[in-house]
Amino acid sequence: MTGDNLVLFIIEVLGTIAFAISGIRLAAAKSFDWFGAYVIGLVTAIGGGTLRDVLLDIPVFWMQTWMYLAVTGLSLLTVIVFRKALVKGMRTLFIFDAIGLALFVVVGIEKTLATGYPMWVAIVMGITTGSFGGVIRDILINEEPLFFRKDIYATACLAGGVVYWIFNSIPGMAAWIPQVSCAVSVIGLRILAVHYNWSLPILRVDPKDLPDHD
Repeated sequence: MTGDNLVLFIIEVLGTIAFAISGIRLAAAKSFDWFGAYVIGLVTAIGGGTLRDVLLDIPVFWMQTWMYLAVTGLSLLTVIVFRKALVKGMRTLFIFDAIGLALFVVVGIEKTLATGYPMWVAIVMGITTGSFGGVIRDILINEEPLFFRKDIYATACLAGGVVYWIFNSIPGMAAWIPQVSCAVSVIGLRILAVHYNWSLPILRVDPKDLPDHD
């Protein structure tokens, strides 16, 4: 494994841990059993990357090593041991979800560029990698997907991708600078959006304008 691939693997494992804990934490709040919580954590962690790899027509990342399944198991154990600290309150969920989101956006962009696709495709795949696992998680636990709410979520992924693009376009720029800048942008925007209650406009329709189906 080359140096660049090792860095990408480490980022992906860290993102897996963060997203798995966020999914397991939600499952615990819904009183899932251990197996159900593991499944939710796993789906949260690998869902976006699986769709990305299928679309890019490359080997699905978690099928190449058992590490991701094991890491999700360790994440479950962490939540079991520290459940009082991790399950109580929404702040814990937000922290792990924001970290996982940021790291997976970076992974999605890097893997897409490595396959030869242009930057705009890489940004789309970054958004997909970061957010799709959370969409599946929310559907499975019967929650409205955060991706489709007015929260600054997918928009944060898009902003991080644009930041990556800008820094990556500078000649002679070290590879880690676009990566770190992207991740910091995603996390920072999520924190600011929550703190200042930023949101996108809601698409509203007057019920009187809807067709009558009676």
